[in-house]
Amino acid sequence: MQVEVTQLQDMFGAIAEAMRREKERLCELDGVIGDADHGIAMELGFSAAAATVAALDPATTDPTTVFNTAAKSFLSAVGASSGPLYATALMRAGASVKGKPVLSDDDMVDAIEAMGQGIQDRGKAEPGDKTMIDAWLPATRAARSARLQGKPLGQCLSAALVAATSGAEATKDMVAAKGRSSRLGDRVIGHMDPGAASAVVLIEAIQRTFET
Repeated sequence: MQVEVTQLQDMFGAIAEAMRREKERLCELDGVIGDADHGIAMELGFSAAAATVAALDPATTDPTTVFNTAAKSFLSAVGASSGPLYATALMRAGASVKGKPVLSDDDMVDAIEAMGQGIQDRGKAEPGDKTMIDAWLPATRAARSARLQGKPLGQCLSAALVAATSGAEATKDMVAAKGRSSRLGDRVIGHMDPGAASAVVLIEAIQRTFET
């Protein structure tokens, strides 16, 4: 598959729409162990990113510019902790495909992997800390493993989605080690981490964009 700027614009539009659809659920999840605004932050950030990306001229824009534009818009729109995390993720994605006018399956898997690594580097979280990393890292590993087996992008993203979903589900059994919810101790057990839940929403939107 060759991924052009127009498809990346579609991808950000799909992510924004998914966050609008899931906003209330994400806020409810965050209300149990946080301050109930995660869904609002994710909708604001990705709506801003999608709008600015949609305004770019595909004829004069490369994929790196798309990711960097999205990163800056997300950070401007979101003051919560997810702002710097996803801004870093998107900037890393842009850096991973620098100089390429169109993206191959390998390039897209590189970009997804760079996003997950960027989030981990910025947030300093480890697997098991009950954060979005518990969805992101399994997702990136699954996508990379599928690609190494020669599977096309759609199947790589499907594998990533399955892994992210399992990772998010596993956060229900974890005690938080990062963020506001870390103060609640065992009281967070039984509740999914909202950041992991929104990571699944994001990865599913990407998967749906490139499933054909």
